[in-house]
Amino acid sequence: MDINLDVKAGNRIRSFYLFFIIISAQISVGITGIPKFILKETQQDAWISILIAFVYMLIVVTAMFFMLTQYQNTDIFGIQVDIFGKWIGKLLGTIYIMYFTLSILAIMLTYIQIIQIFIYPTMSSFVMAFLLLTLVVYSVLGGLRVIVGVIFIFTLLSSWILFLLYDPISRMEMTHLLPIFQSSIPELLKGARASIFTFLGIEAIFVIFPFIENRQDAKRSTILGICASTLIVLLMTMISIGYYSSEDFEEINWSVLRLFKGISLPMIERLDYVVVVEWMMVTLPTIIFIMWMITHGMKRMYKIKQKTTLYIVAIIVLIICSFIEDEHTVEIITEISSVVGFWIVFVYPLILLPFVIVKMKWRKHKGSAKE
Repeated sequence: MDINLDVKAGNRIRSFYLFFIIISAQISVGITGIPKFILKETQQDAWISILIAFVYMLIVVTAMFFMLTQYQNTDIFGIQVDIFGKWIGKLLGTIYIMYFTLSILAIMLTYIQIIQIFIYPTMSSFVMAFLLLTLVVYSVLGGLRVIVGVIFIFTLLSSWILFLLYDPISRMEMTHLLPIFQSSIPELLKGARASIFTFLGIEAIFVIFPFIENRQDAKRSTILGICASTLIVLLMTMISIGYYSSEDFEEINWSVLRLFKGISLPMIERLDYVVVVEWMMVTLPTIIFIMWMITHGMKRMYKIKQKTTLYIVAIIVLIICSFIEDEHTVEIITEISSVVGFWIVFVYPLILLPFVIVKMKWRKHKGSAKE
């Protein structure tokens, strides 16, 4: 396995699109119910926990870019093989692939559950999973440029949903946001930890970086994307706190989606149905991009064709989604994905960083010694 990638000019993308890739990777189905979990730990100080998570994300992203820029043109799979050797490096890369697959499973099961609860209670999980995976396979077969195009267009087309929040904003009870600074430091940190499932997605930088054309602007686009995602999560959380009472949060699972339930237009009485269907434009690009990362990783490490990996993973996910229908099992899978994601996305890069620094210094020292 080569450490550095040789990416053709036709397969490269502008760093501008990282803004939309990060938003798409982070704003998925997790945001639909995240206010409840943050509020459980910090009450009205939930916004502080979100800001803490934001600062920590910036630290992790800075570490990611530092490691990537130490190499000519590589990704996380190449870095791990270079640092830990062929076998351990590939083992760690395989763990990444397994985590990506688990993420697809958690996102799909959650969205299928939302569809069944809000619109079609009797719809088969197999049918819904088959329809989604058909679109995923079709998009991934088009290549990275097509995938980035889907992310860009779908992000723009789904942004109108934010304008519908004018109604719940007008009904907010501002006293629900007071008093502030009542939570302790441990509680705020627990609240930040609770927001992890929504903010998972920055690991995309570790995989997409070799395909970026103008890398001098990559970090800025990434940080702007993180800022936008954090702002959206913060907005949804603040509105939910002001809109619902503390008793309501005990009974409501999809607090963000239910914000749209009371909105009606002259032509559409139940706008929440439209929002749930439209949410596919938020969810689908995330699944597509994660699927591409899986196929790319398997090709990098094991020389398996991306088409082969794509079909195999799609069939596995389809079979699993067909047999899982109860909410409890979906919650367990989502929780496992969140816990694994926390360690892989937010802890592991900071553990890997010292190894990369030592390796680079050793390599530099070795090079100077030869001279």
